[in-house]
Amino acid sequence: MHRRGWLDRAVMLSVGLTLAVTPIASQSRTYRAPRTADGKPNFNGIWQALNEAHWDIESHAAAPSPVLELGAAHAVPGGLGIVDGTIPYKPEALTKKRENHANRLKLDPEIKCYLPGVPRANYMPYPFQIIQGSEYIMMLYTFAGAVRTVYMDNHKDAPADSWMGWSNGHWEGETLVVDTKGFNGQTWFDRAGNFHSDALHVVERYTATSPDHLLYEATLEDPNVFTRPWKISMLLYRRLDKNTQIMEFRCVEFVEELMYGHLRKPPPRSPSEGGVTR
Repeated sequence: MHRRGWLDRAVMLSVGLTLAVTPIASQSRTYRAPRTADGKPNFNGIWQALNEAHWDIESHAAAPSPVLELGAAHAVPGGLGIVDGTIPYKPEALTKKRENHANRLKLDPEIKCYLPGVPRANYMPYPFQIIQGSEYIMMLYTFAGAVRTVYMDNHKDAPADSWMGWSNGHWEGETLVVDTKGFNGQTWFDRAGNFHSDALHVVERYTATSPDHLLYEATLEDPNVFTRPWKISMLLYRRLDKNTQIMEFRCVEFVEELMYGHLRKPPPRSPSEGGVTR
């Protein structure tokens, strides 16, 4: 009888917990975001990813810094990744990815302050801002002052290839869908050397799951590099700090010496060094 009473109480507790949790899960699935003046979900605000995808979008263990002198300051934190499974590289592309990783301090576009591309701009460790209108949605990124214009009405193909691609958007109920093509093929997905070609096609889905969270999902395909389309997903968090704003990170001036220092003309030699004077 004692055993039966304990079992009955356990069942009741389990049912109670299920009833307590179910409304929360149901609420997240059926959340309806506040509306803008035109009746669309309101995503205006400053958002930021809180994960380790910036270092490697795939699941990875912690690793030492590629610069010995920096010790732990530039070490790679372990991360669960945002990729659904593994990236389906073609064999020759996987070889290039490994070469990219081995030479990342020379080849990573981030080091030279190039625009980060899509989807990398969304999970770099900096906030970005969404400014929403009915005809256009602007995404303003901290790193390198990158800007995306999502065309909600006047859809067309990219007039030219670019770092950030050309984005056309539409609404599917509570979800903003952004279709981006027209990349120049020079950006990476992360610091680990994951890359693509100029044939990259990204379809992103932004869905509010609460007042302060966006579920970000993206499908990526590139027949030149991957054997099939693949997906990533993560949460974006609203920045709620007092007076939150996007700050300038004009990194071009930080890399001028790295990129162009070798072009500087040496200073003229003084007469005492055998220089010529006029």
